Amino acid sequence: MRIRRANLVSYFRNFIFGVEDSLVSTVGLLSGIAMAGVPRETILLTGAVLIFVEAFSMAAGSFLSEYSADEYANGDGAPAGGSAVAGTIMFFSYFLSGFVPLFPYLLWPTAEALRLSVFFSVAALFALGAVSAVVTRVSVVRNGIRMAFVGGVAIAVGSLAGIFLSGL
Repeated sequence: MRIRRANLVSYFRNFIFGVEDSLVSTVGLLSGIAMAGVPRETILLTGAVLIFVEAFSMAAGSFLSEYSADEYANGDGAPAGGSAVAGTIMFFSYFLSGFVPLFPYLLWPTAEALRLSVFFSVAALFALGAVSAVVTRVSVVRNGIRMAFVGGVAIAVGSLAGIFLSGL
């Protein structure tokens, strides 16, 4: 029972981390390059490449870190099953969430897509915090606001980097 609970905690952690990191990283990058004035096609290509590469990278990192943690906790020869599931959860949570901030660039001009991308991402972060709160039985509003705020700060950093670097 203890191992099963540890696996569920690992899966939950990887899901939350994958969704949050994908939303923040993708919208931060997209905002930064959109503010730099690059063509819409470049924004779409950059976003798609980021989502594919980072989803795989995050999954590999999750698998390796979970496997290493299991080996440390259990000794040599830890089974890789739980680590593989955690990596798979990380891949799909990152991959699917990345399209939330990218989607507006498919339908709207860059300036409007930028605003909608940020809005949809912050809304998705709030929803992620709310879902997490329901699962963990804590305040839905407080958890949603915390997730949206922390993610929003990270989004602002990406946007400011784009503004700063586009002026160089």
